[in-house]
Amino acid sequence: MARKIERIALKGTAPGTRQELMLHRFGTAGKGPKIYLQASLHADETPGMMVLHHLIPMLDEADRVGRLRGEIVLVPYANPIGLGQIVNQIQLGRYALNGDGNFNRSWPDLLSLVGEEGLERLECELTGDAEENTAKIRTLFRQALNDHEPRDTMESLRFALAREAADADFVLDLHCDDDSLMHIFLLPQHWPDARDLVAELGCRAALTAEDSGGASFDEAFSTPWVRLAKRFPKHPIDPACLAVTIELRGRADVSDELGRQDAAALANFLRHRGFILVEDPQPAIPEPLCEATELAATEVVRTPAAGLLSYEAMPGDQLKKSDIVAWLIDPTAENPLEGRQAILAGTDGLLLSRKCHKYVSANESIAKIVGTEPLEGRSGGYLLED
Repeated sequence: MARKIERIALKGTAPGTRQELMLHRFGTAGKGPKIYLQASLHADETPGMMVLHHLIPMLDEADRVGRLRGEIVLVPYANPIGLGQIVNQIQLGRYALNGDGNFNRSWPDLLSLVGEEGLERLECELTGDAEENTAKIRTLFRQALNDHEPRDTMESLRFALAREAADADFVLDLHCDDDSLMHIFLLPQHWPDARDLVAELGCRAALTAEDSGGASFDEAFSTPWVRLAKRFPKHPIDPACLAVTIELRGRADVSDELGRQDAAALANFLRHRGFILVEDPQPAIPEPLCEATELAATEVVRTPAAGLLSYEAMPGDQLKKSDIVAWLIDPTAENPLEGRQAILAGTDGLLLSRKCHKYVSANESIAKIVGTEPLEGRSGGYLLED
């Protein structure tokens, strides 16, 4: 099943302009399980592009010797809009410059697209067979997405990606943090099923939330199944899409060496899940470096005021509550010795990530500490950094 390349044109932003997505497709739609991988939805987070650059030739070789099964779809750059947002030689790929906001927030709600009438029809069609129900629900999602006519470039991008991800068994959205250890975001319903992915990637944290509050890309395709299972408890509905956000360390961690390493880890995951056939015995799954913890137990460390940062801790450090994470320096202080205040850890845990830039504004998130006990004020609502 030779690799096919498809190009999807987006609605133009202005006369004479054109942007497009490129898809690499292995296998045949609807035949066997499906996995969907995309890189750089936040267009200035580039490690994922390097990983897919190395993964595609690995899949080509597996295909050449007849070892690929199912359907594998890869999008090497998921955000041509953000790739083109370069201002004064600085790429601004996290937010849309036209005011549409964070590229990884406010993704289409599949159940809202289906609508109440569609959900009532679905209830009449559900059976006692979970696999049959999965197929019916995926058909409903595809129809709802295909029936929507995008209004502008951003919607055109969102719906083009959503149509590919909505019927997948696995969705891997490749991102990175600023200065960070490898980690992953997923639903609690997908743990411990995702242990093999966490183990292969060498994740130092697996952060779970049923709804993190931001309508991120991965949750757009995982949470509808949980919501449907709660709505129709008399019918078996599995959490049929293991959709995750993978944070491939930090922004600076882009190299052929790391790209090959992470691509090999993803290829091993594909072997465990039957997309790449292997001779017996199956490759052993390494022990994971972490267990899953609730995202509500992760502290987002914020600044009390604007100023200059000097970190005392780095990613990988185990902190205790009240340990100093960083010093905040007030450059306007008349007495520099008095113009310093400590930013303290609010929980025991692993310092997972920190911001790279050192001049910060008030209430800016500068670090994440992975604890084990849910924190006050983080039991629900918006759990993300921004």
